[in-house]
Amino acid sequence: MNRATVAAWAALGADQGLLERVSYDRLPGVLPARLPVAEAARATVAVCALAAAELAAVRGTGQGPVPRVRVDDGAVATAFRSDRFVRMDGRPWEGFAPLSRFWRTADGWVRTHANYPHHAAALPAALGLPAGAGADAVAGALAERSAAEVEEAVYGAGGLAVAVRDPAAWAASEQGALVAGRPLLTLERVGAAPGPSRGTGGARTGAPCAGLRVLDLTRVLAGPVATRTLALLGADVLRVDAPDLPESQEAHNDTGLGKRSTLLDLRRGVDRRAFDALLDAADVVVTGYRPGALDRFGLAPDALAGRRPGLVVARLSAWGAYGPWGGRRGFDSLVQAATGIAVLEGGGERPGALPAQALDHGTGYLVAAAVLRALTERHRGGGTWRVEAALTQTGHWLTHGTDREPLPGDGATPYEPERWLRERDTPLGRLRHALSPVSYEGGPADWSRPPGRWGADAPRWTV
Repeated sequence: MNRATVAAWAALGADQGLLERVSYDRLPGVLPARLPVAEAARATVAVCALAAAELAAVRGTGQGPVPRVRVDDGAVATAFRSDRFVRMDGRPWEGFAPLSRFWRTADGWVRTHANYPHHAAALPAALGLPAGAGADAVAGALAERSAAEVEEAVYGAGGLAVAVRDPAAWAASEQGALVAGRPLLTLERVGAAPGPSRGTGGARTGAPCAGLRVLDLTRVLAGPVATRTLALLGADVLRVDAPDLPESQEAHNDTGLGKRSTLLDLRRGVDRRAFDALLDAADVVVTGYRPGALDRFGLAPDALAGRRPGLVVARLSAWGAYGPWGGRRGFDSLVQAATGIAVLEGGGERPGALPAQALDHGTGYLVAAAVLRALTERHRGGGTWRVEAALTQTGHWLTHGTDREPLPGDGATPYEPERWLRERDTPLGRLRHALSPVSYEGGPADWSRPPGRWGADAPRWTV
């Protein structure tokens, strides 16, 4: 058993003996990298599937054994690259925008993220360039400045750029030192409350989250991966977004499987009342905005826990909800650049990248696992539960807590993703998507519904 899996299961406060229920189908050539990405990815899926199986046993009869879990490397690798495989009527998700990339500076490199229009506008503005400046102009301006200067200037203008650091420089920074002193994730009981009364027999139908309501306040990838997994397991997941924040339908085609999606402006009275009604009936709230961004709406984790006893509150962030970078926005690619992962993967003059947005996906499965474990403990003894996770903490675990394992020997079937891809008709067209790698005996094999149009659903629960 890889120590990464053992450590992740321990961080979830779970019975270590249950790890004997997990077995693996190993494949060569999945998620190739200098770092042990395949091993870390496998571990996050293993603990998520085992937590789902445990909840299925507890919410079923409560008497039978925990179902066995089998983790398939092909399914894991395909799911971790689901954004690259998703198609709607044959059209791919375009991925990174032209201004989202590595750039040379006067003394090194920076990584920018400019997929959203407001971030794309902030980058040239921070550099004193006219609106709409192209890649050549941006490259020229960056080449004249230090990486640290660019990092601060772009952040100050509301954009996203980080200096590429080597592992030693990150470890010596205040934020890096704080990350190194934190656990992989936090799962804690923060208040006493009675157990739930809804959906206690859901596991008998193979859906351990049946009858449970999940309020999804996340964007982009890590949070939506977590809530997509809870939807697979039977939860009624409703994603809520502000109407003035842009979102990609292509991204929603990948991460909106099994969910519904609605738009509410919490500054408007009628929308706020609708949101409060949803919150008052929720079992789980998952937030993925930068720490502090939701506080003005009374949606900080402590406020949520105090308002709704018995709630499971999960918050994930890029940098961690602490330290000098605690309130900063961030994405997987930026965390790789800042923490030394890009330098390690580059292995030479130019920085590199992981073979997937593995920090996002891995953190998503870890958050889902923590929510599932919290639901198990809540079912056993009640309580209000809090989960905290960060991409930086997952990255530290990848670089310091995960071991490389020998590849399968001769005769192993080479990895080909088609086996773990499915097509289905949707109201928007013909969708191709990756199957979930979260699998256990008797568990669901696919989502009950395809993604719809982002933001088009009514703000109400269906269970």
